[in-house]
Amino acid sequence: MKIHEYQGKELFRQAGVPVLEGQMVTTPEEAAAAYDKLGGKIAVVKAQIHAGGRGKGNVIDNPDQKGVVLVKSADEAKAAAAGLLGNKLVTIQTGPEGQTVNRVFVEAGCDIARELYLGIVLDRAASRPVLMASTEGGVEIETVAEETPELIFKEHFDPAVGLDAYQVRKLCKKLKIEGAAAKAAHKFMTAICRFFVDFDCSLAEINPLVITGDGEMIALDAKVTFDENALFRHKDLLELRDLSEEEESEVRAANAGLSYVKLEGNIACLVNGAGLAMSTMDIIKYHGGQPANFLDVGGGANAQQVTEAFRILLSDPNCKGVLVNIFGGIARCTTIASALIEAGKEVGFSVPLVVRLEGTEVEEGRKLLEESDIDVITATDLTDAAKKIVAAVA
Repeated sequence: MKIHEYQGKELFRQAGVPVLEGQMVTTPEEAAAAYDKLGGKIAVVKAQIHAGGRGKGNVIDNPDQKGVVLVKSADEAKAAAAGLLGNKLVTIQTGPEGQTVNRVFVEAGCDIARELYLGIVLDRAASRPVLMASTEGGVEIETVAEETPELIFKEHFDPAVGLDAYQVRKLCKKLKIEGAAAKAAHKFMTAICRFFVDFDCSLAEINPLVITGDGEMIALDAKVTFDENALFRHKDLLELRDLSEEEESEVRAANAGLSYVKLEGNIACLVNGAGLAMSTMDIIKYHGGQPANFLDVGGGANAQQVTEAFRILLSDPNCKGVLVNIFGGIARCTTIASALIEAGKEVGFSVPLVVRLEGTEVEEGRKLLEESDIDVITATDLTDAAKKIVAAVA
């Protein structure tokens, strides 16, 4: 689950990670009032969307309008907010369609001496979190990783212990942080690592992390993602979820107990199992098709879930065909076939439907489909299914 920058910074503040004063607003007038309230000579107006690269992003209808704007008066803050709110911002991470800006963050300015990068993710190969830092702050970390990977320094740490002092010293030496800034780095880095573990994060990223002229270390950004599997331990965090920033079909699927990810192709996939979903998408690509989604109904799928799955799939205007690939293990093929028949009666299949069943009670399941009134193309194996659906949408 992702949250906005202003929400992440409030959590940082509570965890002892230094941040600047700021206020989230939803109107240009509120932005002007926030500038006056901050009381400084400069402030920054930042678009709040779930995507990085906002500083270099542009509003679709006004390319001169950036996603992050330095302002020196209340009127400038008002104008910057007016140029962002209600408009679509395109960044390196949004795609050409952009994302609508529904709120902005007005933040106090500061004396920036240096800009660094800092991020924490889980290194599954090492089975530990890893703190990554770089001197290339303010630059997309993907670009740094591709062009100058030697400038990214890593320290793995034990989640039960946190980041050790010697690890902070190693990073400070590599980042050329000295004096008062090195002391601030110890407090900052240990606090952000503790935050990552305590809140069950899958990502905690700060870009840029700044060092001020006085040697303070401040999070000038906050990109935080939580592990949804651990949210039962943090039910208060659910209040931070912004559904307007999420794909509507993915929200519907989650509410129905389905795993769904929208893609850019035209062949929808309905499967039971994540590995089977990956294989299905791969073979569709292999035979020249383009998957429109990843949809896993799980091992215990019922008629209601399958019906809702088809509603979600068919609501995508790009969907030109559906491939159902089911391996009957926990869920018997007869159960899936009956669910498909019920879904067909209730939803109606307006695009070609190819079904491949295998596993427990497969012959009985195939017979149910053949004797039903729904228009379905049966397949004997996955290769046969992929070829048929690719041909059907061609």
